[in-house]
Amino acid sequence: MDGKTRSDVTPGKVVDIVLKADQRTGKTTQGTVKELLTKSNHHPHGIKVRLTDGQVGRVKKIYE
Repeated sequence: MDGKTRSDVTPGKVVDIVLKADQRTGKTTQGTVKELLTKSNHHPHGIKVRLTDGQVGRVKKIYE
């Protein structure tokens, strides 16, 4: 799953996100979702989330 659909991303899931500072390079950071910040059902760049460690970014990959 690519993280562009809100229903695929739920708190507690392990995901790869791209932080705002890493958007140019595309470097991903792995973590566990604490809360969803995007309100719409779909976003072309990925759903924005806050991880349990406080980092905020857009979901690029969801681990099952």
